[in-house]
Amino acid sequence: MTKPSFLQCENGARLAYHHTTPAVGVTTQVLFLCGFRSDMEGTKAIALEAHCKAQGYGFTRFDYRGHGQSSGEFEQSNIGTWLHDALNIMDKVVKAPVILAGSSMGGWIMLRAAMERKKQVQGLLGIASAPDFTESLMWDQLTEKQQRIVAEEGRLEVPTPYTETPTVITRQLLEESAEHFVLDKPNIPVEVPVRLLHGMKDTDVPFEFSLAINEKILSKDVRVNLLPEGDHRLSTPSDIKILCKTLDKLVGIVNSCASAA
Repeated sequence: MTKPSFLQCENGARLAYHHTTPAVGVTTQVLFLCGFRSDMEGTKAIALEAHCKAQGYGFTRFDYRGHGQSSGEFEQSNIGTWLHDALNIMDKVVKAPVILAGSSMGGWIMLRAAMERKKQVQGLLGIASAPDFTESLMWDQLTEKQQRIVAEEGRLEVPTPYTETPTVITRQLLEESAEHFVLDKPNIPVEVPVRLLHGMKDTDVPFEFSLAINEKILSKDVRVNLLPEGDHRLSTPSDIKILCKTLDKLVGIVNSCASAA
């Protein structure tokens, strides 16, 4: 594992990241947005980085506050925190037009970032995207007793199959996240090319989430690829191959749009 660089933000955050500049004559840049409690050392992030380097694309991966090697406490962070981190990386590290690739929660951050940086974002690649998950996949799945604990004590520990340590659900995360919901609005005001990958055997984030994005987003160039055997992680060799191929096709579309502009 190579040592990351660090972005010192005005708000005091110290964000760990890895950034590869594009090859000479190449303008494509890709920014990977991790999922909830995930980090930039995950299988998809590393595989996409290797693919982008081979293709000559620029590539950036980073850890949100409270994740991986970045500063901050997880329980004190929320969707707004992590969106702000992504925007900081876009503004101060990438500093160029970019394609966003968001995994799970990163798919939600991806949509919000595209809304905030319309001139910078050229395309979106969602991987098991989970917009608004804090309500339907978190709060709504809790028992009445668990909901009462969150409301009264401010936090709840819930076991997860992905890590030895439980997931901590905080009241402030649930309350703040509502400010960033996208699926409860008439539309998602994003008009760049969008590609959405989702496994039909995803038991964590149902593939209907990607279908909902397709219905809401204003873009006229949206493609949803439902993988019959895919789970939530989409990290098998065959999944990664599809992911990289999808990215290459999206890059081609984005470059064609740029040339025509």
